Amino acid sequence: QIKAAYRRKAFESHPDLFPAHEKSQSESNFKLIAEAYSSLGSGARSRSPHGASTVRVVRTGVPVGYGKGNRALVTIPFLLLIAGTVSFAGLNAARAYKRQKKMCPTYNPFLP
Repeated sequence: QIKAAYRRKAFESHPDLFPAHEKSQSESNFKLIAEAYSSLGSGARSRSPHGASTVRVVRTGVPVGYGKGNRALVTIPFLLLIAGTVSFAGLNAARAYKRQKKMCPTYNPFLP
């Protein structure tokens, strides 16, 4: 209930929803609401059955060092594929240009 009320009040008093002349007042109200919510939240955490607040960290996913050593082995083939594609495309374009020049020597593709 606290979270729902906080969200409702925060949305109602958000500074971006007000014109420029009311922005400072709405910003102070927004900060006051956020401070009240944080104090309510910290008060609820301090009343835990253990007496002190506890933090539980859950690690998921792939370990940090996994796969970083083989980065070059993965990127080199892709770079070779890209270089080959570009070179073959250039050769194909040059061949097509020469063929067109042979068929019609007076045609200039760079002129309108």
